[in-house]
Amino acid sequence: MRTFNIHSTDHSLLSAIQDKIDNLNKPKGSLGRLEEVAMQVCLIQQTLSPSVAHPCHLLLGGDHGIEREGVSISPREVTYQQMINFTRGGGGVNMFCRQHGFRLRIVDVGVDYDLSAVSGIINRKIARGTGNFLYEPAMSEEEFDRTLSVGIDLADACIAEGCRILSIGEMGIGNTSPSSIWMSLFGNIPLKDCIGAGAGLDNEGVRHKYDVLSRAMERYHAVYGKDETSVGPVTPIRYFGGFEMVAAIGAMLRAAERHVVVLIDGFIMTACALAAIRLYPASQDYMIFTHCGDERGHRMMLDIVDAKPLLNLGLRLGEGTGALCAFPIIDSAVRMVNEMNNFENANITKYF
Repeated sequence: MRTFNIHSTDHSLLSAIQDKIDNLNKPKGSLGRLEEVAMQVCLIQQTLSPSVAHPCHLLLGGDHGIEREGVSISPREVTYQQMINFTRGGGGVNMFCRQHGFRLRIVDVGVDYDLSAVSGIINRKIARGTGNFLYEPAMSEEEFDRTLSVGIDLADACIAEGCRILSIGEMGIGNTSPSSIWMSLFGNIPLKDCIGAGAGLDNEGVRHKYDVLSRAMERYHAVYGKDETSVGPVTPIRYFGGFEMVAAIGAMLRAAERHVVVLIDGFIMTACALAAIRLYPASQDYMIFTHCGDERGHRMMLDIVDAKPLLNLGLRLGEGTGALCAFPIIDSAVRMVNEMNNFENANITKYF
């Protein structure tokens, strides 16, 4: 695995940023979370005049071998069908990208279908779906490295266009399964507490999903043992992860390395963020967790990294839609810092 040069945000500007925020013509602290977000964006970009220029959204697609075990109510073909739908502008992600001015990149990282001739899809396919981790690792070490590089390259392409804020979403039937396992392993939480209905499983479906994932974890532990500290985070990421998920991790880490704000979406992307944080703890400084979704365990996973999501709208669509919905809040925080007058210029008595 390539290494990243990621450090915690430099706090040398913190007092100057706080002073600017406190001297805006408003009661101190009266804009609440907007002030917190503004502080974080300023620290990420190391400036008193932050920017959310050229926002970009990566929509990453991939299929999962574990889907063959009936862990999702949605059939595998929905992945490629939705990827094609996105190129026609018909998805939730398309609507929100249009609404908020995001440049959308639709990327095939591992869909089990030939999308090479479909206009509007970037072909970075590693393979036609991962291996079935009930019986084998989802991907080889070589595939893992290539997939991570896909995410790095995509982040670099966005940044080359002037992107200062990057949002990431996914499309991959079955990807709540690896997300649940990562949550269990990285959060030291019983697997049963990490598994939910995904796209709409009933109670029997959830029980079956738990049985399948439990057996997969037993096989994994039989090979690598139960001491996660001795194995390191790369092994479980590679063993269970999807191509779209590992590419997302690569994009998150590269964005952090280059001091770009990263918007974290729902359950799957929070699992990817958790994996990225286990690899590089300082990467969390560059992440804004945008919402808490309906998937069982999402709130618990956010608590693992002490994240305070901006929204709680009951979303569980994926695609990065929650992150896109939260963008106006971040935009407002940045506008507050850049456009509000201060007490001195406004000739208003500072009363605190």
